[in-house]
Amino acid sequence: MPDDAPGFVPDDFTAPEYLEAAGFYLEPLGPQHNDADYRAWTTSMDHIRRSPGFRDGNWPHPMTLAENRGDLERHAADFAGRRGFTYTVLDPQSRDVIGCLYIYPAKEAGHDAEVSSWVRADHASRDASLRTAVREWLRSDWPFRAPHYEQ
Repeated sequence: MPDDAPGFVPDDFTAPEYLEAAGFYLEPLGPQHNDADYRAWTTSMDHIRRSPGFRDGNWPHPMTLAENRGDLERHAADFAGRRGFTYTVLDPQSRDVIGCLYIYPAKEAGHDAEVSSWVRADHASRDASLRTAVREWLRSDWPFRAPHYEQ
């Protein structure tokens, strides 16, 4: 989205800094998560590709740790610029990265946000509860009327 384009979210909206729910904790993704984020998705590529929102095969794809840091820096810049909001999904006890949540402008007509998430293969049992909590969070704390969050 160009800098002079209408905002993705209203000017007076402040994105939530976290979400805490049973089985996970979300906080904005940034380069400080690089090593754990890289381990999380590189050990679960096949699982992620089978997850809703990732079946087109565009991501994940192999990249270096340095390239991953660049990707995380881009997501953090999008968050700061209010162009998109990416959260890391952390285990609430260990604070290890177990997944990721992306909230970006919609690609499809009739929607105002495109939402996708993934969890590591070894935490696949948390996917349904994450998706349920995120749907409620989108309804209660976000300004979207028709987000698209693929089943």
